[in-house]
Amino acid sequence: METSQYIIDHIPIRHNLVSYFIFLGVFIGILISFVILIRASYKNTAFKIFGWSLLLQSIIAGDVFLCYTGLMKYVPHLNDSTEPLVLLLAPSIYVFVYSLLEKETVTLKKHWIHILPSVLYSFTQLQFYIQPKAVKINAYLGAYFPDMKTVAVPNDLDYSYLMIKDEFRWLILLSFTVYILLSSRLIVKNVYTKKTKNAGNISVNKYNFSRNTIIGLLAFFILVFLVFLNFEDDNGDHYIFIFHTCLVTITAFVLLSESRFFSSLWIADKYETSKINTDTNTIKEIKAYVENEKYYLNKSISLKDLATLLGSNPNYISQIINTSTNLNFNDFINQYRIAESKKRLLDQKYSHLTIEAIGNSVGFTSKATFYNAFKKHVAVSPKEYIKLQKTKTQN
Repeated sequence: METSQYIIDHIPIRHNLVSYFIFLGVFIGILISFVILIRASYKNTAFKIFGWSLLLQSIIAGDVFLCYTGLMKYVPHLNDSTEPLVLLLAPSIYVFVYSLLEKETVTLKKHWIHILPSVLYSFTQLQFYIQPKAVKINAYLGAYFPDMKTVAVPNDLDYSYLMIKDEFRWLILLSFTVYILLSSRLIVKNVYTKKTKNAGNISVNKYNFSRNTIIGLLAFFILVFLVFLNFEDDNGDHYIFIFHTCLVTITAFVLLSESRFFSSLWIADKYETSKINTDTNTIKEIKAYVENEKYYLNKSISLKDLATLLGSNPNYISQIINTSTNLNFNDFINQYRIAESKKRLLDQKYSHLTIEAIGNSVGFTSKATFYNAFKKHVAVSPKEYIKLQKTKTQN
């Protein structure tokens, strides 16, 4: 009679292009997730969540790697141990998009509902987790090597956990469906509101990144659905995680492409001693320069000119202004010009100037530009503004 160890020893080990590709995804995913978790500011909840989501994906991919290669036979107690984590994948992507677009801090107290399915499923599988090694081996063989003989197990074992475990695939599909719909709603809500109108200055803005993340999640869902239709057990999971490797590789490329490490400005000596270093530019420093130097009064200003004065590059300055104020460069400058024009319109020292001349004195190059900007920021024309202020003074 064949012993348990004999059966285990005869589980084949396979290393091929597929296994190497999955391992690459595991490695890149863990590397990128640790970089994000270490480098992202503690205030940047969104990307902390994104880092944890990547780590979850990579751990699950590691489980699939062990199963596909046959190495799971050396650690059978890990078989199916990542199932609860799978139920966190779609929620983690949704919470990331939610935090990124809504600019809200995600806390366990407010958003515990998203981890509830995973926790509940874990409780239903407690009986499986404490099953003997033989049961874990047989579960693995049934999924990946159904033609092999199984290991003998005691007759009095409780298999009630299978009632939920057998429906696990449908739970995954349900989770993906719900969170794809919720995430898509967030994307649509933000794409068609004023929040996105100034995002075009950023090479990879948060709206495009969020949209592409949801597209990736949708593609992941479709692939999972197709694999579930064509494979009864887990032996088709490697197709899913080949796609996972593609996703994390693209993510790594996007993050690297956004890095200023490769910018010529990082190398150029003239920026290392500049008034405001590229690495330390903040919206506070940009505002301080614009206000203290009264830079906004200059008619010939430009994003490129301001970036040069600050020892930075236009894309980076534009990104800081946009993400910090939800304004593009022109609106950012015009808000200072309008504030100054409001003072001058009511100041007797400028009473000898026409409205057009006052607009010209604060940096606007034409009457139309001044009037349009004034109505945009104040909601009334300069003439109406003067009348309103005089009425308030008289009352």
